[in-house]
Amino acid sequence: MAFRHRAEADQLRTALDSGGTAVLSQVLTGTGGVGKTQLAADYARTALKNGTVDVLVWISASSRQGIIAGYAQAGIELLAADPDKPEQCARAFLAWLEPKAGQKPCRWLVVLDDVADPADMRGWWPPASPHGRVLVTTRRREAVLTGAGRRVIAVGLFTPQKAAEYLTAVLDENHRHEPTDQIDGLAADLGYLPLALAQAAAYIVNAAISCADYRQRLADRRRKLADLLPEPSVLPDDQATTVAATWSLSIEHADRLRPVGLARPMLQLAAMLDPNGIPETVLTSDAALAHLTTHRTPGEREPTPVTAENAVEALRALHRLSLVDHTPGTPHQSVRIHQLIQRATRDNLPSDQRGRAARAAADALIDAWPDIERDTALAQALRANTDTLTRHAEDALYQAGGAHLVLFRTGRSLGQSGQAAAARDHFQHLATETRNRLGPYHPATLTARDHRAHWRDEAGDPAGAATDFAELLDDFEQVVGPDHLHTLTIRGSLAALQGKTGKPAEAAAALAELLDDFEQVVGPDNPHTLTTRGLLARSWGEAGEAAKAAAAFAELEVVIRRILGPDHPEALTVRSNLAVWRGKAGDAAGAATALAELLGDRLRILGPDHPDLLNARYELALWLAQAGDAAGSAAAYAKQLMERLRILGFDPHTLAQHTVFASWLGEEGHEAAAAAAFAEQWEYTLRVLGPDHLEALAAHSHLAQWRGRAGDAAGAAAAYAEVLEHLLHVLGPDHPHTLATRGNLAQWRGRAGDAAGAVAAFADLLDHTWRVLGPDHPHTLTARRSLSHWRGRAEGASVHQSTD
Repeated sequence: MAFRHRAEADQLRTALDSGGTAVLSQVLTGTGGVGKTQLAADYARTALKNGTVDVLVWISASSRQGIIAGYAQAGIELLAADPDKPEQCARAFLAWLEPKAGQKPCRWLVVLDDVADPADMRGWWPPASPHGRVLVTTRRREAVLTGAGRRVIAVGLFTPQKAAEYLTAVLDENHRHEPTDQIDGLAADLGYLPLALAQAAAYIVNAAISCADYRQRLADRRRKLADLLPEPSVLPDDQATTVAATWSLSIEHADRLRPVGLARPMLQLAAMLDPNGIPETVLTSDAALAHLTTHRTPGEREPTPVTAENAVEALRALHRLSLVDHTPGTPHQSVRIHQLIQRATRDNLPSDQRGRAARAAADALIDAWPDIERDTALAQALRANTDTLTRHAEDALYQAGGAHLVLFRTGRSLGQSGQAAAARDHFQHLATETRNRLGPYHPATLTARDHRAHWRDEAGDPAGAATDFAELLDDFEQVVGPDHLHTLTIRGSLAALQGKTGKPAEAAAALAELLDDFEQVVGPDNPHTLTTRGLLARSWGEAGEAAKAAAAFAELEVVIRRILGPDHPEALTVRSNLAVWRGKAGDAAGAATALAELLGDRLRILGPDHPDLLNARYELALWLAQAGDAAGSAAAYAKQLMERLRILGFDPHTLAQHTVFASWLGEEGHEAAAAAAFAEQWEYTLRVLGPDHLEALAAHSHLAQWRGRAGDAAGAAAAYAEVLEHLLHVLGPDHPHTLATRGNLAQWRGRAGDAAGAVAAFADLLDHTWRVLGPDHPHTLTARRSLSHWRGRAEGASVHQSTD
């Protein structure tokens, strides 16, 4: 692998040129193949070339015997020591390295390459000397490598830029010129690992294929990584092993560390999950511990079950050998692993073992997944790990005649996080897969279709969801019969959608009939029966009987609290419905009070990042406004906006929704509250998007408008002047938004008492509209009328002043 300068080389020179010992150990990415030996070789070559070293000793230090043999050979060559006594030769060489008074100093450099076990160095470290330097390369990360003048230098992956430069240079040397996007893509596919880049480039040249062809082969999971690398006999740059084989020795070492025999099965489990971060709770779950207990490396099996403490120790063993990066301080992404280590690990597993490891990983994800997703970062990490698992081992998740629960759990998590469209698409894919793999009437297929219809409705397509549920109802009735619990549940979903699609009376009739059926089949206190009661109550409200709906929800709340408890999610939903229908029945203040109390309970139960909190704040804002508390409504909605943007990120739909709400506040007579709401929106867009972004300019324009309508004409004029300055820069002087802003600025200048300023502004606007739109355009005519109006006002003011 042709050497390329790296930041670590500068760190190395700084450490060694000042004397002492430097230890190169990869950290963070922590894996073989990052170029430790190359950095050492570059330093040694440079030292010899510059004449700063008189004696260079390079030792392959992968074993204690190798270290002693290397020292002994140096003793034989430098001191003519007795070759029949290797340990004495080695001791003599180390003694020779000691500085001695009155003796001409000899500048020496000892390189101990690839120390496999720090214990091998016990008693064999070269002595500290002002004339000598020691350089060690190792994959280990134990604390024993520090101290005694030694400094650890972390050697990581190439940066994306360095990786692309390296691939380009190697291919150019072989008269191969590849597109930049393919070079960048290949570097990312290989995880910026220097050894992998070198061997992939050699394979491309030897096979006479393009980067795109190689990437396509690499993406084919049916191919093993070893098949996409050069033959061992033609490895580039005198490399000894392929990328696929470079970690095998480290795995063996890790498996011998305590707890013996657990590192390998732990690595196999981690190889199925997200390389960018695996929550520690997944790898220490009951399912993970059961897998580790069953698959402890043969010959090292212990009779006692593996504990969570043992699992963490196995992770630390892998960390010490730089096979994973274990950082307990980042709990949701505490285990990271290079993607090529994962692939090599999976490649080395027979298909049956790979399937078992995949299913164990899926079980571990389910174990770690909380029923209520209070922590959105954890939920996101679990979904990312499920996605990775599905990409690598989807077939294994359809074993035993069914589909693994994790496939359904990740879809529900998407929906519960507020991503209804993504949940719908996930279950569409799952419905297709289960149908193809298990058949159209398999319970998993029917369940996936049920979820797809539900999230289709939540994503804003109730008519399409009703069609899906109607088809699904026919299939359930054929497969399990009309009185089966699942059939009754689908009937409830379909009936509820009738209300959403404009048929609330029909919905109420269907749900009343369904409620009787549920009570006969499963009893009055069954959760399905209770859910149907809630749907029926809502349908009454949608049919215009708000008081009847409120009374029904009040009765249902008492039952729900008794059966499920006050903190159950269904109890919270019933309380929300009760408050809303009380409000629609005429008690807006009572609705606002109940929703404020419910918001506090939801915050306590669900956590601050749950999407239900966003909906609760939205409902509260609406009913505060209905109750006449415009300021409280604006504050609640501004809080909802900030929280939604914090949790879900920038979303034009969210800003549009906020614009509608704030404008509604103003139109209802709460102009000051509207201005305050738009001030919040403008502050956010200004901070996140910058002053020239159209969203920020739109918020600023709305703020100006409602400041003026709230009685602050001068503030409106000042705000419109700022908006105009940015629009001239962003859109130019003739854009419709710019022309509209000129008109608003002129109007509010006049209303602020500056009639002369309004005349000047409208005259300028008339020139632009005449030129851009023509003399007969409505906007031109409006500008002429406004100019005439304000000229009259200005002349009247002038006459009045002269009279005075």
